Amino acid sequence: MPRLSEKQFAQLEAELAKGPAAHDWEGQRWSLSRVKTVIGRRFHLAYTVQGVRKLLVRNGWSCQVPARRAIERDDEAVAEWVKEAWPCAEGSRRPVEPGSSSRTKPDSP
Repeated sequence: MPRLSEKQFAQLEAELAKGPAAHDWEGQRWSLSRVKTVIGRRFHLAYTVQGVRKLLVRNGWSCQVPARRAIERDDEAVAEWVKEAWPCAEGSRRPVEPGSSSRTKPDSP
């Protein structure tokens, strides 16, 4: 049985809608630990991070992973780099030689 009532969960959603900045966090993302802290501060209840995840999933929330791309990203420059520079970098690896898998013991004769 969930510890937050439906009314309390609605209040939690209202707090989350305000965004992390309203709760003195930098950035635009909610993490499970941040939500856990809001629950503790607002409702004086202790949840684990996994408990918060289960609470949110049970109430129709899902995990959102942001695209990790810089605003300044130049896709044409990236494509050019992959075409021109990457083959050179890829070919510069050490050749594979037979040897010992032990770092402390040299090859056996």
